[in-house]
Amino acid sequence: MNETTKQPANRTDEIGILLTKPRQYLIFRSVFMLGRSATLNRRLTDLSGVRPGENVADIGCGPGDLVRSLAQRTGAAGSVTGVDPSPEMLAYAAARSARLPHCAFEHAPAQQLPLPDASIDLLTCTFVMHHIPEAKRADALAQMFRVLRPGGRLLLADTHPHGLVLPALIRAMGRSAGRKTHDPAALGPDADPIAAVDIRRYQNLLRQNGFRDIEFTAVRPITGVLSAVKPG
Repeated sequence: MNETTKQPANRTDEIGILLTKPRQYLIFRSVFMLGRSATLNRRLTDLSGVRPGENVADIGCGPGDLVRSLAQRTGAAGSVTGVDPSPEMLAYAAARSARLPHCAFEHAPAQQLPLPDASIDLLTCTFVMHHIPEAKRADALAQMFRVLRPGGRLLLADTHPHGLVLPALIRAMGRSAGRKTHDPAALGPDADPIAAVDIRRYQNLLRQNGFRDIEFTAVRPITGVLSAVKPG
C-alpha cells in the first residue's frame, strides 16, 4: 500500500521496508487517515504526555510531522530527535524542521538506535512496527527500553479501524497488497491484515522487556495506541 524502495532481499530482511517518496507518502496518508493526519498528530502528542524541557525521540519519524508537533510542546529547553532508516524521509523532515533548532535527525533503523542509554524521557513510534522485519521487532523494543531513562514513557501506535466499513476496506487493501508483494505468502488467504498491524500484539513483548503500566487507547477513526513506562 506504500511506495517503497526495491531493496535487496537480505537488506530488507535486516532493515525492513523503506519509504522513500515523502510527498507520495503524505498524499497516501492523508487519504488513508480520511484527511485527519494533523488532528491525529495533535491527539498522539496529547496522549504522549510530552512536557516542556523533555528529551524526546520519534522512531520511524518519516516526514517529521510528529517530530515538529512534539517539539512545539518541549520548547527550546527540550529536544526531539527523529530516527528513520530512509535518507529521503530524513532529508525531507530536516528541511521542514529548519526553524526548530531543537529538532535533530538520525539515520538508523529502530533495532539499531544511535542514542545513549537512559537518555530519553519520551519515545514515540507510530505506524512503524509492521515495517520492521518480524524477527527484529523484539530487538527494536529492547532498544527502546535501553534508551529510555528510568520513568521514561513509550507510545506505540498503528492502524486500528473502527466501525463496519473501515475494517472491511483495510482488509481488502491489505490482502490486495499481499498479493502484489514480492513474497506471495506474506498474506495468506486466511490472514487478517488488521490483526497483523494490531498494536496490542506487542503487549507481552513490552512486559518481557521490562515495561510496566501498559495501556491501550483507541483513537477514532483508525488508530490504536499502546502506552508503557520504564520502571524508575
